[in-house]
This record gives sequence, C-alpha cells and structure tokens, in this order.
Amino acid sequence: MSKYQDLLANPVVRSLLIFSAFRAVYGAGILVVTWFLATSDETPFWVSIVFLMFSMVFSRVLFKFLKKRWSKEESGSPVSPDGITG
Repeated sequence: MSKYQDLLANPVVRSLLIFSAFRAVYGAGILVVTWFLATSDETPFWVSIVFLMFSMVFSRVLFKFLKKRWSKEESGSPVSPDGITG
C-alpha cells in the first residue's frame, strides 16, 4: 500500500474527511437559504436567526445518523437502500 492509501485507511482521517465534506456542502446550502431569508422583504429578520439555530441542531442530528450508517457499512454488515440491515 502507498502512504496515501495507508492514510485513507486510518479511521480518524476518514472521519475527518467525511466530516469536512459534509460541513462544506451542508454549510454552503445553509448560507444560501439564510441569505435568501435575510434579504427577502416578506420575512422578518428573526426568521433567519431561528433558521440558523434550527440548522445547527439539525446538522448535528443528521451527521450522527450518517456517521452511524457509515460505521455499519464499514463493519461489514450489509445495509439495504432503505436502511434496514440484514
């Protein structure tokens, strides 16, 4: 194995890469939605603040769910597309 493959085989490095990619994509989406909410004439300013607080909690829950699902797939247990192991 090359050094690059050894590095990617490390579970800590894999988790860091997955977390970074998740945060980059999710964060960009949240910024776009928040910008539209904050610049809209129809919505009050506090709606964007509430949306950001909700997104902080939701992103933690979503990432924990994805992390559990990825750990099941890496452990070798088959996971069907609907999330049922077996």
